[in-house]
Amino acid sequence: MNNKGSTALLILGVIVVIVLLVGLYIGGTYNSLVNKDVSTSNSWAKVQTAYERRADLIPNLVETVKGYSTYEGDVQKSVAALRSGIKDAKNPGELDSVGKQMNSLISNLIVSVEAYPDLKASENYLALQDELAGTENRIKFERDNYNDAVKTYQISIRTFPSNIIAGMFGFTLDKWDMFEANEGAENVPVVNFD
Repeated sequence: MNNKGSTALLILGVIVVIVLLVGLYIGGTYNSLVNKDVSTSNSWAKVQTAYERRADLIPNLVETVKGYSTYEGDVQKSVAALRSGIKDAKNPGELDSVGKQMNSLISNLIVSVEAYPDLKASENYLALQDELAGTENRIKFERDNYNDAVKTYQISIRTFPSNIIAGMFGFTLDKWDMFEANEGAENVPVVNFD
């Protein structure tokens, strides 16, 4: 083979290797972005599941309270609507709105319990309160994990050169929102013993 032919083959070989490496990089980056997107989606599902767990505990609390009082009202309907709101929530803001309604429902239930000292000492009620407290911790844990997953996803999309590949395949920053502190959370609560 002559010198020109071997040089052409060498150049062709280098081009093929470069194209192959670029293709492998694009494929690997795409797969990494898909993995992060799916992980974020999974984290979101875990947050919703934790909220649903809390919604599941409310009817048990109501049943326990019902044995001591006439409290029930429209709680069962409210819980059903909240469970639906949890499933339908598409972002942290919507889920926070449902969570606030659930907190209000739980607060009203606990206020009604104050009039029944026997109920407050009941083993069932105490166990349910412990379960509810554990669920609140689980919600916080899952929300933190979700925010971490969103952060990882967003960093991958914003860093060079993966941001180019993310743009090519439609990965966007606004797909996943983070949970943020509620307005006024920076203020220290006032405790008054009067």
